[in-house]
Amino acid sequence: MSAFGIYVHWPYCAAICPYCDFNVYRARGAENAPLLDAIIADMEAHAQRFGRREAVSLFLGGGTPSLLRGHEIAKLIDAASRIYTLAADCEITLEANPEDHALFAEQAAAGVNRFSVGAQAFDDAALKALGRRHDAHASRRAIDVAAATGRRVSLDLIYAREGQGEAEWREELTRALELPVEHVSLYQLTIEPKTAFARRVDRGQIVPPDDEKAATLYELTQEVCEAAGFPGYEISNHARSESARALHNLLYWRSADWIGVGPGAHGRFTHAAARIATEAQARVSDYIDAVREHGVGWIEESTLTNEENADEVLLMGVRTIEGAELQRIAALRGRPVNPEALTWLSERGLIEYDNDRVRLTARGRLVANTIAAELAA
Repeated sequence: MSAFGIYVHWPYCAAICPYCDFNVYRARGAENAPLLDAIIADMEAHAQRFGRREAVSLFLGGGTPSLLRGHEIAKLIDAASRIYTLAADCEITLEANPEDHALFAEQAAAGVNRFSVGAQAFDDAALKALGRRHDAHASRRAIDVAAATGRRVSLDLIYAREGQGEAEWREELTRALELPVEHVSLYQLTIEPKTAFARRVDRGQIVPPDDEKAATLYELTQEVCEAAGFPGYEISNHARSESARALHNLLYWRSADWIGVGPGAHGRFTHAAARIATEAQARVSDYIDAVREHGVGWIEESTLTNEENADEVLLMGVRTIEGAELQRIAALRGRPVNPEALTWLSERGLIEYDNDRVRLTARGRLVANTIAAELAA
């Protein structure tokens, strides 16, 4: 049976970042208890509907779950442990904003064993442009505080920002990798539709780097990380060691199983030989009402076709250094991955493959989605 994890979406933020397209809402003094209770009830409903399993990962994402106090996080962890069994070495991750560092000690005491700190930049002007409420000093302080708890620490940064030069990014990233972290997630700034940044781009107020500049910055990122002992194991993720890799994200990339609870959360899991996809009500009030009235928070439950399942296995797997499982994809689709595409892409140095897996080369990672589409054709 596939490995299993739990994703909890906490949608509240102190402020909404202009680049963010996640399901988030401004925290305006709302009581946390009703949403916490609904999330726990939804967990129970998933277990009753689809069975109880041992979870290797519990991920508290958002939004800003680091706004939660230790006793609130303990309530979620205790409920997950009671409803599902948590593995002895279960990875319990908390996405954390630097300005919440005063809560890290009590959050660690509540059971968090991995902090994912959303520094996003170590340049004060860039942080202001990104709509962040902290400065670079606060980020460094937060990482030190997280490390002092003795838990694992990961760092998120955004690059390919407007006007960002290669020398500046090299210096910023080099200094960041000297901090007490063992994992980094490095994302190119993406202008998502319907965000404040998208509207500014439309008005000509923001001019993001073109594809060529973004590709140069990506290649520079890989070079700096490799030199610092942070090899990439996925297109945007780097770890000091195999044990430091993000277990929860590996569940996604390996097309394993997870439930998603909380407003707007998505889940994917295998039940009765079918691949089930769920999506929760997005608005907080609708989610709470759905749980109260129907026992579950999801708005939609569907069974993926074998073709849809195979496409997800390919699209997610090809992003990692492990590669996508060719035999698994062929078994789902009832036919092998396009052999002509495999040959064509291999000859051009974009992929490597054998009988078991297909992997992107360094050049191929620059056009991962295009390659996945070619292979799925």
